[in-house]
Amino acid sequence: MRYIFNYTFVLNLQGKFDSGLMLNQQSVAIARTLNEPILLGKALFNTGTSYSQLTRYEEAAKYYEEGRTLFANNGDSLLSARASDILQVLFYNIQDYGKAISYGEAAVKFLRTVDDPVGLGTALSNLGMSYVEKRMMKKAEDAYTESLTIGERIGNTEMVAAQMLNLGDLHMQKGEYEKLKPFYEKAIVLFKELQADQKVAAALRGAAVYHFYKKEFETARAYGLQSLEILNKNNLLMEKKFTLETLSHIYFALHNMKEGYAFLRAADVLADSILNDKIRKNALDIEAHYQSQQKELRIQQLESDKKISKLIISRKNTLNYLLIGGAASLLIISLLGYRNYRHKQNLHQQRIVELETEKQLTATEAVLKGEEQERTRLAKDLHDGLGGMLSGIKFSMTTMKGNLIMTPDNAQAFERSMDMLDSSIKEMRRVAHNMMPEVLVKFGLDTALQDFCNDINLSGALKVNYQSIGLENSTIDQTTAITIYRIVQELINNTMKHAAATTAIVQLSKTEEQLSVTVEDDGKGFDPVILQGAKVRPDGSVGRGIGWANVQSRVDFLKGKLDVQSAPGKGTSIHIELNT
Repeated sequence: MRYIFNYTFVLNLQGKFDSGLMLNQQSVAIARTLNEPILLGKALFNTGTSYSQLTRYEEAAKYYEEGRTLFANNGDSLLSARASDILQVLFYNIQDYGKAISYGEAAVKFLRTVDDPVGLGTALSNLGMSYVEKRMMKKAEDAYTESLTIGERIGNTEMVAAQMLNLGDLHMQKGEYEKLKPFYEKAIVLFKELQADQKVAAALRGAAVYHFYKKEFETARAYGLQSLEILNKNNLLMEKKFTLETLSHIYFALHNMKEGYAFLRAADVLADSILNDKIRKNALDIEAHYQSQQKELRIQQLESDKKISKLIISRKNTLNYLLIGGAASLLIISLLGYRNYRHKQNLHQQRIVELETEKQLTATEAVLKGEEQERTRLAKDLHDGLGGMLSGIKFSMTTMKGNLIMTPDNAQAFERSMDMLDSSIKEMRRVAHNMMPEVLVKFGLDTALQDFCNDINLSGALKVNYQSIGLENSTIDQTTAITIYRIVQELINNTMKHAAATTAIVQLSKTEEQLSVTVEDDGKGFDPVILQGAKVRPDGSVGRGIGWANVQSRVDFLKGKLDVQSAPGKGTSIHIELNT
């Protein structure tokens, strides 16, 4: 919209009023769809201005009227007042002076209430011109005088000059020739400053009339000829006609009848030319209007023919549409049936996968439970059976020592045997403890892991820092506790065997919804891609990475998430999350 407004302004400056009108009409159509009254009002006024410049005043009035109503109804009183001033100029141009005065007075009434001196002074000047045409001379003089006062107060030279010329013309029409001089002389000076040649010529002609009235005919002639020279230079025909008539009167007064008649004939010829131009223009306007109407009629006829053709085609196509619609319906039904079938197949396949996964988890659970049961049995047999036997042997040998007489060598060998027996008992107890830590069953996962890490620290193989968070008053299912213990045990064993690490961290944390395990080391690290081959075969045997396969199967059994972060030379961090 802004582009159209700016571009039509440029077109108007170039005199391309038809192009400007076309664009402004487009802006009105766009504005009507936007539901923005003020924007529509501006578009309507721009279109009215295009019609006015084409002297199509009736169309211009319609657009101006609608725009002014929009401004008034939507609270923009200032724009409404300015619109009223434009409308008074329009009706002045079409010589409907009554309407011009009505709009002008409305504009002046509002503009007196706001701080818009330029707008008020302009509206007063335009209103004075309408008053003059209605012979309301006193009101015209008051309007011009007030506009002059405003122009002098705000330093608006153009406004002051215009009112000087208007007041001079007003006194001339009233026959008050003695008052003309100061107005026209001031107007001449100001319009020369403004380089407004047409106005300078009009003021010079007024000064010529004043001196003619004073019987100063030579001075009057000089002013008249100056006016004519400017008008000839600028080809201002209507003003030239008035000046030629004035000069004819002056030359008659100078008793130069030849020149007087010459100027009078020139004025008549020019008047005829202006009239012919006006008639020609009106004829062209009528012809253009007629052609426009004919074009609209042809368009309407074509639209009518097009509608009839469309109706015939529509009837012919109705059966085709019905047939196509039936075929499309069958196709849609078929597609929906196929989609339903595929959906059922997908659900069936998904159910099979879920059952397979459930089966694998059940098998894993059975294997892990069986493994833990066998570990428990072996640990008990070692501790209660073999452990008891070894303890009995040690007791018997200790008792025997007191009843034997041995040589120093035999005594030394006996002591070595007793030490080896003690070491065997400790190793047996360690193995039994690893297979099923008694502390895990009695005191829970937290204490068992603490003891496990302490045992590793005492061995000197690895420095392990154990941390637990949120396990003080929590209870963990025994199956879950044993599985987590085995996972940590396997991960720490892998660290000692393969990582070449010096320190490790084991962290166990629990919240209301989650249990997490983290094992980190400062070892040599590895590429996690190699873990992709660590898996259990369908026959139950384990592929490469048996330790990792045990970890992965236990995490799967607990339905947990496993994350491995490692790189060569960067150590390893393994994080496991379980929902509780």
